[in-house]
Amino acid sequence: MQWMIKIPFMKSIIRSIFLVTDKRLERNEFGLTFRNPVGLAAGFDKNAKYIDVMEVLGFGYLEIGTVTPKAQSGNDLPRLFRLKKDKAIINRMGFNNDGADIIVERLKRLKSRKIIIGGNIGKNKTTPNEEAVNDYVICFEKLFEVVDYFVVNVSSPNTPGLRALQDKDSLLLILSTLQKLNHERAIQKPILLKIAPDLGAEQVKEIVEIVIETKIAGIIATNTTIAREPLMTDKELVASIGAGGLSGMPLSKKSSDIIKLIRQYSPDIKIIGVGGIMNESDAIEKIELGCPLIQIYSGFIYAGPGLVTRINRELLHHKK
Repeated sequence: MQWMIKIPFMKSIIRSIFLVTDKRLERNEFGLTFRNPVGLAAGFDKNAKYIDVMEVLGFGYLEIGTVTPKAQSGNDLPRLFRLKKDKAIINRMGFNNDGADIIVERLKRLKSRKIIIGGNIGKNKTTPNEEAVNDYVICFEKLFEVVDYFVVNVSSPNTPGLRALQDKDSLLLILSTLQKLNHERAIQKPILLKIAPDLGAEQVKEIVEIVIETKIAGIIATNTTIAREPLMTDKELVASIGAGGLSGMPLSKKSSDIIKLIRQYSPDIKIIGVGGIMNESDAIEKIELGCPLIQIYSGFIYAGPGLVTRINRELLHHKK
């Protein structure tokens, strides 16, 4: 499809098929206007190579990355597995990306941009946690002029030790440092935090307190899970796959439970809901839990771009 969108009339045709254009779908959040609430989650377009393609497939916004300061190849192959019976995916990609400099240049070369782009940022695998804040600062400063919002990723299970950065002291340091840099700019960019679905209630409460204290824009709930229940796929097959984050249908309840916890501790924090959105009903559920914006990944893999269109049409119908 990438070659097709280089032909202007084909690009218009594809957009007309997938994009639902209606003012009622627009969302004004974080000082940005999203043409609809359905976004592409980070991890699909890690290197900002497919912005033009994804833009015509009906999404309201796109999130690139996770981007690290230096390019890295990620974990060993194989590292991506489908669990078809469960409509799920296990991945242990490991922040494979081209590095901040190349990705920034790629975004600068975009001839025109008609869609909001978020930058999901992380640390390099070789960077010790004690120095992690420096990696987030590097990515923040390099990407500042080419993305519309930032997501601090401290919740991927596929970089050793990364989730430890969700602990109070580490998280407070990263978010407060980025916010300080943000406030030094003439125009600030929204900063959001992406959290894991495997957190306990006290951990979620602590994170909510940090989000309130640092006054970042909101939370993305959630990343993939390290849990393997409930699954219909044969247990021996799942065990043979090994480590990695599980996404797709089995994640739906876990992500919703985290969203409910956040809401319990703070009714005002803005939440982007992601995790197990495989159909229109899943999308409505996340929105009714208080998420003005949602993101899909595994649902897009299993259902194709038509899912974006169907969700937006259902949202219009749901409003009536």
